[in-house]
Amino acid sequence: MNTRMSVFDSPLFLGFDQFEKTIDRMRKTASEGYPPYNIERIGENGLRITLAVAGFSMDDLGIEAEKNQLTVRGKQMEEEGRVYLHRGIAARQFQRSFVLADGIEILGAFLDNGLLHIDMKRIEPENTARKIPITGQSASEKSISKNQAIDINQKEV
Repeated sequence: MNTRMSVFDSPLFLGFDQFEKTIDRMRKTASEGYPPYNIERIGENGLRITLAVAGFSMDDLGIEAEKNQLTVRGKQMEEEGRVYLHRGIAARQFQRSFVLADGIEILGAFLDNGLLHIDMKRIEPENTARKIPITGQSASEKSISKNQAIDINQKEV
């Protein structure tokens, strides 16, 4: 039985289940240590993630954005015919994930001197405030009575 309490268990946070799942994903990926990375602000609305991927070529790297998650993968191919007397540089693969906020647009990525830069921009959402009319009937009652009226009209035809 899971008895873990969360701030999202409060009745003041209705419909925030997805945020809790996102935070859990962030905790899991935060423990990953490779490759090291920086996140910096570029200008007023720009962001850049820089990953240290020395030894990886563009063909060894992949970047994928799905929903609010950015995933960077790297896999080096073993070169046949090489005989190592000492191997201190491991050809390791990695997967690093970042959870993105709503309104983050990925502009592009480039590889420069062993650093992979991913540029993003925060898009300001439009103001979507609207007035909600107050009626003497609940929305569900209104919907039911509207459906009944349609049924009555269909029977009369």
